[in-house]
Amino acid sequence: MAAQKVIENRALAEEIAQEAYLKLSELKLEVKHPLAYCYQIVRNLAIDRKRRHRMECLLFVAEEQGHDVATGAGTPEQIAIARQQLTLVMQLLDRLPERVRQAYVLHRLDGLTQRDIGKLLGVSAALVNFMISEAAKLLQNHRALRVID
Repeated sequence: MAAQKVIENRALAEEIAQEAYLKLSELKLEVKHPLAYCYQIVRNLAIDRKRRHRMECLLFVAEEQGHDVATGAGTPEQIAIARQQLTLVMQLLDRLPERVRQAYVLHRLDGLTQRDIGKLLGVSAALVNFMISEAAKLLQNHRALRVID
């Protein structure tokens, strides 16, 4: 059987043969060589099924393998530390002048370029660069933020 040569699984090859039969029965074409045409449809369906199976194996893992997948959340202690550090970062950023804080947030969190931030704030890109550096230095110099790991 043509499908079994490609798939190497009898049950799947039979499914493919049935799928091919359904496709052929829906056709309203006159085919010069029906046996060769049927063989090609079966072979193409088998190849498609094999490709789909390979892709699924790359994208998905077996259900039992999924039990050991770590969540991105971390331990309760790590979550508490991260929340405390985030609160500290927000407090430090609140100490900055409004435009400096705004420039830093737009750059680091929103991903805007310095040129775009400059247009929004009505200042040059060089000044935006200075403001971002000032905010980054404040955060880097704070000792409590260095204990991240």
